Amino acid sequence: MPDLQPLLAAIPFPNIDPVALDLGFFQIRWYALSYIVGLLLAWRYARWLTERSPSELSKEDMDDFLVWATLGVVFGGRIGYVLFYQPGQFVENPLSALALWQGGMAFHGGLLGVIAAMWLFMRRRAGGFFHLTDMIACAAPIGLFLGRLANFINGELYGRVTGVSWGMVFPAGGPEPRHPSQLYQATLEGLLLFLLLFLLVRGDGLQRKGYMTGWFLAGYGAARIVGELFRQPDAFLGFLFAGATMGQLLSLPMLLGGIALILWSRRRQTA
Repeated sequence: MPDLQPLLAAIPFPNIDPVALDLGFFQIRWYALSYIVGLLLAWRYARWLTERSPSELSKEDMDDFLVWATLGVVFGGRIGYVLFYQPGQFVENPLSALALWQGGMAFHGGLLGVIAAMWLFMRRRAGGFFHLTDMIACAAPIGLFLGRLANFINGELYGRVTGVSWGMVFPAGGPEPRHPSQLYQATLEGLLLFLLLFLLVRGDGLQRKGYMTGWFLAGYGAARIVGELFRQPDAFLGFLFAGATMGQLLSLPMLLGGIALILWSRRRQTA
């Protein structure tokens, strides 16, 4: 007879309605709301950071960049999802990468989209590229935190089967209790990473070009690699090279690149 103790101890999923606002003719889902609120809060925080940065970028520049950031996140996230996680679909139908209404977003694709947006935005602006990336890096964990909470509300991207007392039975995850890995990742990638970057900003983090960008890349890379140890791999991919998940493989270059950028920034300041 199977051990029923983990099932008895499991926490039931709260079954929160994924639709935050339903007007009948129009619906706003928590997932979409997390993007909207995350972008707005990150924008306000980036405006505040302009007062502490040596850059010539102003609050008005942050106002202008909000549109660029939105496009980078949305289109980069969608295209990245198709390319990284469903390349077969892209080969069969390349235009599917632009089907935003079908859902499916990838953080690493969104990151590349925002990097491209920042590069294009700074081509005709005063200030260095890294001055902008440093401020955006500090604000990014806000959106990551809210996005992971939305994943939890949707009951998606749940964790692996577990026997821990806080295991949770997700509607789409079968009868066995699983790690609420969305909450782990919200804490690691969102809350803790934001606090780390905030403490560095309170020091002289923004005075070193590229320093905060490096810490964000390294911090997110490490947090994602750890979080993926508890998250159930995507069913259509499973485990890949050496038992790693796609999220871990994509985060490893971020971790290594972030460390290299931190070291470069420190050496540049002391040179």
